[in-house]
Amino acid sequence: MYRKLGRTNKHRRSMLANLTRDVIMNERIETTEARAKEVRKFVDKMISYGKDGSLVARRKALAFLHNDSVAVRKIFDDLAVRFASRNGGYTRILKLTERRGDDALMVILELVEGDAK
Repeated sequence: MYRKLGRTNKHRRSMLANLTRDVIMNERIETTEARAKEVRKFVDKMISYGKDGSLVARRKALAFLHNDSVAVRKIFDDLAVRFASRNGGYTRILKLTERRGDDALMVILELVEGDAK
């Protein structure tokens, strides 16, 4: 991690795990650009774990996602199959407008379609 996002280490790790879980479960979230760029790495790593399919990879995904077995099941059963032919780049960032309160750039972070083009 190279972005601290104005939080302590524990809070930042928990926030990134929660955002990663939200992207996996909903397949798209709206957040700030800095958070999206940081979360993108973890989403790609979780999908790579799913494509690996080993018990060790499943346990690493469970450990990072705070033992959320529903999200891990979706990674290993659904997303790993969908992205089987793709070697990376499972997410895309679409820029929106600035947030009204603090002028932070808002983006949509979403999973791309499954087929590599």
